[in-house]
Amino acid sequence: MKKQPSAKVRSKYRDIVVIGASAGGVAALLELVKTLPTDFPAPVFIVQHVGAHSPSILPELLSRVTPLAVKHADDGEKFAAGTIYVAQPDHHLLLEAGAVLVKRGPKENRFRPSIDALFRSAAYGYGSRVIGVVLTGYLDDGTSGLWSVQRLGGLTVVQDPHDAEVPDMPANALEFVQADYVVPLAEISALLVRLTLEAPAAKPRVSKAELDLLGIELKIAKADNAFKLGIIERGQLTSFTCPECHGALTQLIEGKLIRYRCHTGHAYTASALLGEVTQKVEGFLYQAMRGLEEVHMLTSKLGQHFTQKKQPAVAALFNRKAEESGAQAIQIHQAIMRQESLSGDLQFEIKKSD
Repeated sequence: MKKQPSAKVRSKYRDIVVIGASAGGVAALLELVKTLPTDFPAPVFIVQHVGAHSPSILPELLSRVTPLAVKHADDGEKFAAGTIYVAQPDHHLLLEAGAVLVKRGPKENRFRPSIDALFRSAAYGYGSRVIGVVLTGYLDDGTSGLWSVQRLGGLTVVQDPHDAEVPDMPANALEFVQADYVVPLAEISALLVRLTLEAPAAKPRVSKAELDLLGIELKIAKADNAFKLGIIERGQLTSFTCPECHGALTQLIEGKLIRYRCHTGHAYTASALLGEVTQKVEGFLYQAMRGLEEVHMLTSKLGQHFTQKKQPAVAALFNRKAEESGAQAIQIHQAIMRQESLSGDLQFEIKKSD
């Protein structure tokens, strides 16, 4: 192995490693970190999607297989090489000025912690010193952040989708980012060792508008007021509203990737927005079906009551209303089944047609 660079010249090397994982990620992370050497010359920052109220034992699990120090990140602490920092549940993990930030900013793609938020903060603060890694998982959190890493000169590593337990997240990343390395999980550790011993590329030319937007998004993730920061003016205002808070959505373009942010700060890729909207529609349809079924039950009971009271004309009226509401409930149920199919399949339609 090459001689490790001294701490005094670490900025001359790629010395920031950010990793994102979701479904299947715990096993993948255990496999990855167990072969990192004791003298690994960079800090490692990990976002693994977990439930907001679920206790995270990931640092404990990783500590059992790696010689590196592993811990949940604490807000404001200075980070150090050879330490693995894991995002806390329901908090974004961000990097700024040599320290980790742990904040409850708005969710991105329905997640907090967000892989995109971590990757963007690393790209904004450390540019070509960053190595971004996307591992197994559903949906597409990490795609936008990886694009930012590459846009600001960092290196991008994506687990080969054929090697991933859940291929969606790496496959989505590759759809929008021409990754520098697409490798199976077993090769990523050695690749990271090699890349951290290389000098970063020259700083790319990035427009002031792009940097300003990244800076605003970092502030939003830190829980600053998105409306006052003017996020709505940084893109193209749409007629859509945020599924989370019903705020106005503005459209942002990153290469081929379309994203949306609302004026309160929630962020979505197009596919995440579609998934959230269709889920809301499904909920409304179930409410409509429930209401019609209640009407059916009530009018049926009233029809029975007036039949027993020897009032056939009134009974016939309620029985007819019961039949109508029952038929409408069946139609809504059929619409729900079609809506569920749309929600599950549409995000893959483009890939199937390629």
